[in-house]
Amino acid sequence: MKFSLCMIVKNEEAVLNRCLESMASAMDEIIIVDTGSTDATKKIATAYTDQIYDFAWTGNFAEARNYAASKATGDYIYTADADEYLEPEELQKLLQLKKVLLPEVEIVQMLYCTPPELSTVYNFAEEYRPKLYKRLRSFTWIDPIHETLRLEPVVFDSEIRIQHRPSPGHAKRDLEALAAAADREKLLSDKLRHMYAMELYRCGDVSDFNRAKGFFQRVMEDPDSGQDALREAICVLTRGYRLAGDVSHFLAYALRDAVTAPTSELCCELGAYFEEAEDYEEASLWYYNAAHETSSILDVHTGGDLPLQGLIRCYEIMLAALPEDDPFAALTANQYEEALADAREALANWDVPEEL
Repeated sequence: MKFSLCMIVKNEEAVLNRCLESMASAMDEIIIVDTGSTDATKKIATAYTDQIYDFAWTGNFAEARNYAASKATGDYIYTADADEYLEPEELQKLLQLKKVLLPEVEIVQMLYCTPPELSTVYNFAEEYRPKLYKRLRSFTWIDPIHETLRLEPVVFDSEIRIQHRPSPGHAKRDLEALAAAADREKLLSDKLRHMYAMELYRCGDVSDFNRAKGFFQRVMEDPDSGQDALREAICVLTRGYRLAGDVSHFLAYALRDAVTAPTSELCCELGAYFEEAEDYEEASLWYYNAAHETSSILDVHTGGDLPLQGLIRCYEIMLAALPEDDPFAALTANQYEEALADAREALANWDVPEEL
């Protein structure tokens, strides 16, 4: 059984050697497709393979991956990005899998592990991703009567863990690619729209939101947009308008969702808005709703550490502002101190969910 490693790269001299060194021994051929490197990426690749191809970048990652796959001759294709690698024990698992993998298996999923502090849009510390797949698929008939072709692939969820260490510019690169796709297509697939909303909400600045505003307004106006699409668009637009200081549009979009089924993202935006206005009592109510009463749809942090940090800031400010000589203030102070202790404990115990 032969494994073909297929990669698309551009200016990856800082990480490519780590990636290739960690998995080369499990591969029968290594195919590197370069989309325009100006550094030593291709030189590093020559230490591992002579199958290095140039591909003019089209703005489409799938086209580049398909080109790389077209050069493969192995039974299975392993796809890797330059910023990922295998620990030695995980390499041994891959080598063992190569010995025992049943030919009926068409896709092998592996756990993609990204530390939360380096994450962009990932809402889990690890998630299954299809990493190894059969190069040529053979179709079989199923069902003893009214037989039909099996269309769903045979998928095996392995225990192999891939370490992913994205660079600081990773988020902006992906955001630019999604924005360009939105500019071209006007409306995106559900998957790409969701990814665009996630990248934008987590990593976008005012200029990114201004560029995306028209796209998400079209989502709001599209009669075919589902409930999830509408809620995501509201999250993006409220955040964009808040960051831009456009209060009237911010409140117009925020109030559309706040009275029905608000998300953690929306509650966080309202909390941030009132905190910036120094209305800490109102801000704390929205931060509390974000942390305890709602669910996130784009950024898991808006239902966890972010609103809890906001609560702590608001409670500390309100507690410090209480008059010392007011007998009624003591009761309020006790309430704030109790709420502050609860928020601190919740924050200490919160973490990104382990896996999808």
